[in-house]
Amino acid sequence: MRLTILGGGGFRVPLVYGALLTDHAEGRVTEVVLHDLDERRLRAVSRVLAEQAAGTPDAPTVTATTDLDEALRGAGFVFSAIRVGGLEGRAEDERVALAEGVLGQETVGAGGIAYGLRTVPVAVDIARRVARLAPDAWVINFTNPAGLVTEAMSRHLGDRVIGICDSPVGLGRRIARVLGADPNEAFVDYVGLNHLGWVRGLRVAGRDELPRLLGDPALLGSFEEGKLFGADWLRSLGAIPNEYLHYYYFNRETVRAYQEAGQTRGAFLCDQQARFYEEAADPGRSALRAWDRTRAEREATYMAENRESAGAGEREAEDLSGGYEKVALALMRAIARDERATLILNVRNRSTLPVLDAEAVVEVPCLVDASGAHPLAADPLPAHATGLVCAVKAVEREVLAAAESGSRTTAVKAFALHPLVDSVTVARRLVERYTEVHPGLAYLG
Repeated sequence: MRLTILGGGGFRVPLVYGALLTDHAEGRVTEVVLHDLDERRLRAVSRVLAEQAAGTPDAPTVTATTDLDEALRGAGFVFSAIRVGGLEGRAEDERVALAEGVLGQETVGAGGIAYGLRTVPVAVDIARRVARLAPDAWVINFTNPAGLVTEAMSRHLGDRVIGICDSPVGLGRRIARVLGADPNEAFVDYVGLNHLGWVRGLRVAGRDELPRLLGDPALLGSFEEGKLFGADWLRSLGAIPNEYLHYYYFNRETVRAYQEAGQTRGAFLCDQQARFYEEAADPGRSALRAWDRTRAEREATYMAENRESAGAGEREAEDLSGGYEKVALALMRAIARDERATLILNVRNRSTLPVLDAEAVVEVPCLVDASGAHPLAADPLPAHATGLVCAVKAVEREVLAAAESGSRTTAVKAFALHPLVDSVTVARRLVERYTEVHPGLAYLG
């Protein structure tokens, strides 16, 4: 089976390939095609994968190309992990927003809208090409903002595009661990949008164990989200929010921490990865060791400003291993081999959340089999969560409309309607500044 990875020169590609190396079952991936616009990054990542495969006789073959159509032809699965504008673009997104006193973050608030406006037209072009060149392929979307981009692609690929994120999986794993349960045996009742969801229950052998956690202050304060949000706030909510909701619930503190930081997250990653790709190009050095070292630093510093503003301390060692590649592999196996699995995914809503229409992409537990991912029935969200979900989905729809029409007015509306942008005047300045610094937004008239 052939797997094509778009954004194949990306830093996290070795995580996916490493997971593939552990799969020896029938129907596994035998060929990986890396596609990227940057040949230097393709060469560097190819070197890492070659070192990973050393000593594995049946390792999937790896080829690299800058030709998108060539990469898509014959693919059984397509992993879309592109970054339009690169990390330099992310750093600009963050700096522009923070200069206006609003959140600068890759997927949330003004930064997420800017990233979405750059990315949606490219993602739509990819979706159209997949439909034409590989109509039987399944697209697994890693590209952020994952829910928004998946919805854009679903308008051309229907249910054959599925978005993934490792945040809900990591959250469920942490809750199960602190409760002494096996994460593989627990059902996580998680509902919302990408980077905007809540765990409302964790069932083990049919029993909901979350009330036990919420009723024990010591347990509640012993893991990442308890430290980040505080036990009192979690008990008030009666649920455990995704870590990205820290940007909403503690917005002032987070914006201040980001403004006071020596550099933004995007700028940090940009500098860090520049060093890695330079190292990985040196034939006298191990590309794999350079990648391992860089990845460990990347994971340890994840959401550092949020943890610092909350006094949450360092990340736990168990949370430094990533996980999105495991979700992707489990999803691919379930579809390719008809191995039924329950996974939290970004899919079209259908009737899962009645407050949203059927085409809206939501992040919920799904039953996956050979026919794709099917969202499971869910209880209604509480009013406070419903309000946020509806508001952010409305913003996503304005982003999609602006990307389709090229309307600057609609882009301003997208920014102005976001809960974390507090002024129409600020929204106008954001659009003006983003279109100045991003060539990819030149289409906004």
